Amino acid sequence: MSQQRIEVTLAGQKITLATTTEHEPLLREACAMVDEQIQLAIAGGNRSIERATMMAALKLAGDLISSQRMAAEAAVAPSTETAAIAAEELVRLDGELRNLEEQVDALMQTLSLPGSPRPIDL
Repeated sequence: MSQQRIEVTLAGQKITLATTTEHEPLLREACAMVDEQIQLAIAGGNRSIERATMMAALKLAGDLISSQRMAAEAAVAPSTETAAIAAEELVRLDGELRNLEEQVDALMQTLSLPGSPRPIDL
C-alpha cells in the first residue's frame, strides 16, 4: 500500500491528508461527514469554528456510541446464521470506525482554524 496525498475541505479550509489508495474513499466520506456536521452546527448558531467543531464531534461520537450499543445488543443473542454474519460485519465496521477516529484525532491535532494560528490541543 503506497501513501498518497489528498486534498479535502473542512470548515472552509483546504487540508492535505496522507492516505492509501485503499482508504481514500473512506477518508473522503469521513471528511464529508465531519464537514457536514460542522456546517450544520454553524447554521444552528455556533459562530465559533472551534465550538462548531466540538459540537460536530459530540454529534458523531453520540452516533458512534449508539451504533456500538446496537452492535453489542445484536451480538448478545445471535439466533440465526444471518445474525452471525451481521455481527461479523459490525466487527469489521467497528474497526473502520476506530481507524476513522484515529484519523480525525490526528487531523484535529494539526488543524489550525481561522483566527486561531495554533494547533488544537486535545
